[in-house]
Amino acid sequence: MYLGRVVGRVWSTVKDENLRGQRFLIVQPVTPGLESAGRRLICTDSTGAGTGELVYWVRGREASFPFHPAEPPTDTTIVGIVDSVHLGKNLLAGGPG
Repeated sequence: MYLGRVVGRVWSTVKDENLRGQRFLIVQPVTPGLESAGRRLICTDSTGAGTGELVYWVRGREASFPFHPAEPPTDTTIVGIVDSVHLGKNLLAGGPG
């Protein structure tokens, strides 16, 4: 699993039938210290996450598991919303910001 921050949404009117009703969110990957890390990506969302929220996401075959028994053609899916991140003695907020 990877950490990321939701930075936007994507709308699509034409898509694979198995993706109907799925939300697409733009995610900025972040390090455990919440610094930006890499290029933004598009994830399907299985949690109802919103812009600004810290999330964790998966990639590869596991990205379709939250939608079982359907197997939508997705490579990245948000599977959780992070409440907080604990690193050693530091506590980093996970909410919008």
